[in-house]
This record gives sequence, structure tokens and C-alpha cells, in this order.
Amino acid sequence: MNETEQENCLYVYAILNTATEQNLGPIGINDNPVYTIVYKDIAAAVHFSEKKPEPAKNEQQAKEWVFTHNYAIDKMTEKFGTLLPFSFGCVALGNDETIRFWLQKNYEPFKSELEKLNGTAEYLVQIFYDPKILAEKVLKNSTELQALNAKIQGMSKGKGYILQKQFDVRRDQAITQELSKLGAEFGRSIHENVKEMIPEEKKSNVPEKFKGKKSVIALSCLVSNENVENLGQVLEQINEHEGFAVRFTGPWAPYSFIDLKKDFEHT
Repeated sequence: MNETEQENCLYVYAILNTATEQNLGPIGINDNPVYTIVYKDIAAAVHFSEKKPEPAKNEQQAKEWVFTHNYAIDKMTEKFGTLLPFSFGCVALGNDETIRFWLQKNYEPFKSELEKLNGTAEYLVQIFYDPKILAEKVLKNSTELQALNAKIQGMSKGKGYILQKQFDVRRDQAITQELSKLGAEFGRSIHENVKEMIPEEKKSNVPEKFKGKKSVIALSCLVSNENVENLGQVLEQINEHEGFAVRFTGPWAPYSFIDLKKDFEHT
């Protein structure tokens, strides 16, 4: 939003499906009370600040603020259902009427997004594989690799060095091909049960539970409520593949499928 001469600020959490002005309680950052500002049948959930917030004092405080922001979004999702969440740190200079004017100006796109996302939620799907098990599998299924490995075993370490390098390259190529084939197969099965899916841009961290495994797929998925069970069954089947493991988390607000901050900054 354009800066105004007013010092007062409003921290914005989300756009909601409601025509009612209401106080949502002290669920905001630093226990600030969150309330709604309504235009027609949509509303912005905000908390008031007399001045622009200061930056976090340290990393721990920043983490706590982000956690509280997400907690507030979760509580609003429980109360209102589908919403359009803002990422952490969206602050408007102005007052309630500033926000109301912004809602009026953006009413059609906001309402359209709320209708599009109605009855959906975001889920994260991560698929990991065990490199050792997959290496054993490709060796078992390749007569060429088996023959080369047997030849190496019958040679001295020095004489077998070059062949070992060839074996390693061919085995790694076979692993890559197997991962590509299975990744495409898994992706198709998942795609059939989601409305949209977006590959995670950042390399996925491997949680402690999956230590020793590597990530092969990480997807943010927009899933209809009625399809969550079907997707879960598909992921259970993938999880049964030897050497593979699935992590399925959510539901979350659909952060990955909207970009409200862009609209906010250019209004």
C-alpha cells in the first residue's frame, strides 16, 4: 500500500470469507488482538499498531513471530475455512479505512481466489529413497552390471581399478534412470489426485526420521478435501516400494498457490 502521513499501522494476516466485523482475540504477534475489517462479504484480518513494528531483536524472536503468525492463520482457518494467507511481515501504514478501500479496490480478484480455493488445502509431499537399497536393486536387475562386477571381483585391486570406475559410472547412470522412471510414475499418480502441484524450489531437508535417505520428490499440492483420503492411499502404495519412504504433511493454508504480498505492495 502507498505510505500515508499517518503513523498508525495495521499488520495484515489474511483475507477471509466473512461479512461480520469481529474480534478474534489475542492470537496475534506479541499477543495483539486480531480483528476483521469488512468490505461486502470479505474481510481482512489485522492487528493494530500505533507505530511501524521494530525489526526482531534476534533470530529466536523472529522465529517466535513467524510461529505466532502461522498459529493465527491456523486458528482463522479453523473458524472461517478457506482463506487467503499473507506471508509473515505485511504491514500497512494507515487505519481501518485504508484497508477497507484496499479491499474495495481488489474485491473481484480476492473473491475469485477465495472461490477457486474453496474446499481445498495445501499439503507437502516428500519422497525419499535409500541409495544403498536402490544400488542393490539396479545391480540385481542388470546382467551387464553383474557381469562387470564379477569380472572386477576376479582381478587384483590395481588391475580392477579402471573397471571399477566404469562400473561406478554405469551403476550411477542406472540409478538415475530408475529414479527418473519412478519419479515420473509417482508424479503421475499424485497429479491424478490433486488440483495443482508445485515442485519445491529449495532442496528439501531430510528430517531425522529419514536419516540416511535422499530426497527424490518434494511437492506442494493443492488438494480438494474430498480427495485427501485418495491421495493418502496413493502415497501409502508408494511408501511400500522397497527403499522408498513418504512424508505427507498438512493441511496448511494455501501459501504456495497465491501471491497476496505482490498485490499488497503495489496497491
